[in-house]
Amino acid sequence: MHLGAGEIALLIILALVLFGAKRLPQVGRAAGEAIREFKSAFNGVGKLKDDVVEMDGVRTSDAEKQADGEENGS
Repeated sequence: MHLGAGEIALLIILALVLFGAKRLPQVGRAAGEAIREFKSAFNGVGKLKDDVVEMDGVRTSDAEKQADGEENGS
């Protein structure tokens, strides 16, 4: 999906009408923070998945190691 100059100009004008010139920087900042937080959470899920993957029958998750320690009385 490619946006041309006309579509971008229309989106900018629409944003100015909806939010006003004074609130537009705040809206952009909030949108940027939301995108960063989403990416961070998405990357965290991938890291958690990698931690849980078993390799050669050995559990690699920290949570599973702690659970095993509690079961064995360690």
